[in-house]
Amino acid sequence: MKVTQHLWFEKDMEAAIGFYATLIPGSSVHWVTPVMADTPSGPAGSVKIASFTLGDQRYMAIEAGPLDPFNHSFSIMVECETQGDLDRLWDALREGGSVEQCGWLKDRWGLSWQIAPTRLGELMSDPDPDKVRRVTAAMLKMVKLDIAPLEAAAAG
Repeated sequence: MKVTQHLWFEKDMEAAIGFYATLIPGSSVHWVTPVMADTPSGPAGSVKIASFTLGDQRYMAIEAGPLDPFNHSFSIMVECETQGDLDRLWDALREGGSVEQCGWLKDRWGLSWQIAPTRLGELMSDPDPDKVRRVTAAMLKMVKLDIAPLEAAAAG
């Protein structure tokens, strides 16, 4: 069995997935094609579908006009090894979008992302509950996550 996430774009699907593929190493757009039959969303050729990979995750996408907008019930989480990688990805995705607490943002297409340092998961799974509380308290004060203050909170 294969599991693939599927995204529905109202418009600009090719621009969105092409942009995403440039941001995350190991990503690529495999194919984009118009649907050559009439669909409930429009006449032949007005609907496009695509296959792409972000890092090691497979995705399909469709551009078929308005249906349900993206919301927080689905997000793409990217764990970054360095603050530089986190900053680069955050800055690119937030352009034209909006930022939120705790490393969340919405890109210009309305898709929710969580941009987090890999180190956060390590700190949050520490066996010391006091350390975890301090790290959590520090994270909850942040919009874009920052590794150095999280490490300082862990150290006490």
